[in-house]
Amino acid sequence: MKEAEVRGGDDMCRTIEVAMVEPQVTPVTKLSLPPAVEDDGGEDLHIPPLNFSLVDNGIFRSGFPNTANFSFLQSLGLRSIIYLCPEPYPETNAHFVKSNGIRLFQFGIEGCKVHFLDFFVVEPFVNIPEDTIREALRVVLDVKNHPLLIHCNRGKHRTGCIVGCLRKLQRWCLSSVFDEYQRFAAAKARISDQRFMELFDVSGFKHPPMSFSCSKR
Repeated sequence: MKEAEVRGGDDMCRTIEVAMVEPQVTPVTKLSLPPAVEDDGGEDLHIPPLNFSLVDNGIFRSGFPNTANFSFLQSLGLRSIIYLCPEPYPETNAHFVKSNGIRLFQFGIEGCKVHFLDFFVVEPFVNIPEDTIREALRVVLDVKNHPLLIHCNRGKHRTGCIVGCLRKLQRWCLSSVFDEYQRFAAAKARISDQRFMELFDVSGFKHPPMSFSCSKR
């Protein structure tokens, strides 16, 4: 940019010349996707199961895993799986567990359906088996079983009750326990589940540390 002064009588004008500069166009760099995403066969894709989440070091939760989730589960190096449904484990899942040296603990807890009547939610009386919950918790608390996955069908109610009782053992306040439960159950949160967690007696357990140490195989 150039600036020049032009005098005429008592007046002075200032003229500014502006040079036009052609904009520099930066070539667009094509971003490459990670190799696992670019793989057409999809064999390297790691897809977590429905509602998968880390509970604590060495403890995970999810809905029912299918074959698309097996490579992801392998990456966790699981030692154990806690299965909370009464139905037999599917053959493909049983083969995966056996071939990867994973121990399966099954605690069959019947699920229940919530009925809708005139836009009001009517919860049937649900007898959650406390003894079964306690047995499952003892498996969770044994670090020799870690890394461990807890799952039911959708990873909401039965899994949520187990995790909620674990949180009580870890001295979480009830509001935080309920917040975590509702985050997974969402619109299908059940008062009966939350009542069970509230009344669950943890006095018979040795309180675990606030967080588990990370276990390795």
